[in-house]
Amino acid sequence: MAASAERARHWQYAELPGVDLLRARYVEKVFVRHTHENFVIAAIAEGVEVFHHGSADQYAGPGALALVNPDTPHTGRAGVPEGWRYGAVYPSPELVAEIAAETTTIRGTPGFTSPVLDDPYAAGLVHQVLRAAEEGNALAADTLLRVAVTRLLRLNGGPLPQRAVRTAGAHVAARARAVLDERMAEPPTLELLATELGTSPFALLRAFRDAYGMPPHTWLTDARVRRARHLLDTGSAPAEAAVAVGFTDQPHLNRHFTRIVGVPPGAYQRERKNVQDGEGRLLLPSEAWQNRQLSQTYAKKTPENPTQPSSGTPWESGSPSACPGSPSG
Repeated sequence: MAASAERARHWQYAELPGVDLLRARYVEKVFVRHTHENFVIAAIAEGVEVFHHGSADQYAGPGALALVNPDTPHTGRAGVPEGWRYGAVYPSPELVAEIAAETTTIRGTPGFTSPVLDDPYAAGLVHQVLRAAEEGNALAADTLLRVAVTRLLRLNGGPLPQRAVRTAGAHVAARARAVLDERMAEPPTLELLATELGTSPFALLRAFRDAYGMPPHTWLTDARVRRARHLLDTGSAPAEAAVAVGFTDQPHLNRHFTRIVGVPPGAYQRERKNVQDGEGRLLLPSEAWQNRQLSQTYAKKTPENPTQPSSGTPWESGSPSACPGSPSG
């Protein structure tokens, strides 16, 4: 399949504040090492996604979910020649903590314990959240999102590890990150930064990798894209955002933004503007086809326990524990 078949829509639905939404088909797309402020819950519909997480490559195929906790470095690429098609929701840590407190026994900061979970039912719920958002069905979108997060936390959730006691190296890394964040548009060289912090370049490099899972220059690119997203959300033009965060020009921003977010900054901002203005949207050419295929796919996979349509609630009693197929503990 040619790369020209790649399509992506990265948007927000006003009735799900703070939750990013994504539908995409990628073939040759490669996500460089990056992080997210929110959780990543990505449901694979076709093909295979491979993403490096922790110290190993993880593989997620049809009916599986790729699950990444906030601020966790990871990558992404196709695991088969035909690429992969998926839908994803990105709920905030605050929303996940709220759901965990109400529907689980997890104590501490909740998160996912494994980066891949094979659960076609939960994957179907994620696709239904996206469909409900596209249809403007706020009640269904909010309901289904909360049911999906509850199920995933019960099947694959636990308290995130507490931060270790800060060592001297971790303290230096934190100071370096603060300097880079403050001087993002004009950062110092590694040597100058190390001198300013009273250490050596390689000692700083090792400490930063240990603390944040990537070298300082990679972290800086990720942070620049993250800040550019916030600027675009508040109405800055892509060219203005590029200069403000330290990229040389808009093409420089375009290249890194697309490698991390999955869509160009112009397309990203147009979707945000549509949400803010309450305007109609343009459907991707494949969207109607995708919805039909998803319905057929999950109907075939779970004939005895099909997922509910996005226009209805997934349980009768109103309790997440009564959701069909969800664990009771």
